[in-house]
Amino acid sequence: MRRRKFITLLGSVAAAWPLVVRAQRPTMPVIGLLCGGTWESDAYRLAPFQRGLQEAGYVEGRNVTFEYRWAEQKYDRLPALAAELVRHEVSLIVAMGGIPSAVAAKPSTTTIPILIAIGGDPVQLGLVASLNRPGGNVTGVSFLINSLGAKQLEALSETVPKTALIGFLGDPANPNAETDKRNVLAAAELLGQRLLVLPARNDDELNTAFATLAERRAGALVVGADFFLVSRRDKLVELAAQQNIPAIYPLREFAAAGGLMSYGTSLQEGYRLVGHYAARILNGEKPADLPVQQSTKVELVLNLKTARTLGLTFPLSLVGRADEVIE
Repeated sequence: MRRRKFITLLGSVAAAWPLVVRAQRPTMPVIGLLCGGTWESDAYRLAPFQRGLQEAGYVEGRNVTFEYRWAEQKYDRLPALAAELVRHEVSLIVAMGGIPSAVAAKPSTTTIPILIAIGGDPVQLGLVASLNRPGGNVTGVSFLINSLGAKQLEALSETVPKTALIGFLGDPANPNAETDKRNVLAAAELLGQRLLVLPARNDDELNTAFATLAERRAGALVVGADFFLVSRRDKLVELAAQQNIPAIYPLREFAAAGGLMSYGTSLQEGYRLVGHYAARILNGEKPADLPVQQSTKVELVLNLKTARTLGLTFPLSLVGRADEVIE
């Protein structure tokens, strides 16, 4: 072979070598996050999820990447966003927006694993065949969150025992709304407590609900466990403060933001478990073989500063049962 031809051939092989090396490099798995809100509203969900992943050895940017889709509280956008993640060929879809995200993700694919995190019964919602044997490509964590309205009403009644009328705020669009309302109404009847049920599907209805509370002179408020209401936690706490109305909320995040008290499941623990499951699926386990976990850690959180502002004193029996007291 002539020297010039040999050098030309050697150069072409050298030029192609980086392409071969790049082609052989393993690509990082991609987790598709189907979120119902925005980056700001869903941060409290994403942080413990990422922590669970990290505990199992996966760190964003190092050995896993995320593909985000935000519905911005417009639930009707979720099916299209789920379809986008499927077209992107993600390794795993995590439905971060509660029941609406889970229901939207389920029909989008039968092959890509889907992790759910919801406050309802995934069997009843048709997401899995059973809790122990989910079957198909869906599994995840079920929170004890949508059946606590009665306990919340009891705790609030202990704090303001002389209140004649208590409001209950819920989103009628939530699949669990009717069940939640029945539970709270039944609890109110047992306590001999009058209850005012108020709908809140959007910001306008939220403002109207608080105006109605003032007009009807309700003395306290139970805030239901709903994605829209959770996404408006700062506004809810602010409105309650403006009207000097004692309120109990479904999540610790409300009390941490200045709400009077909260009684509900620990989302931090639940989404950390979702992170662990995501790692197991990325490591090769199948959703059908992973039972739906029940996150049953329930916490009562009291905010003493807000109580003083409202001129209230928590009964010692309630303080003794509290998991956390915010000074």
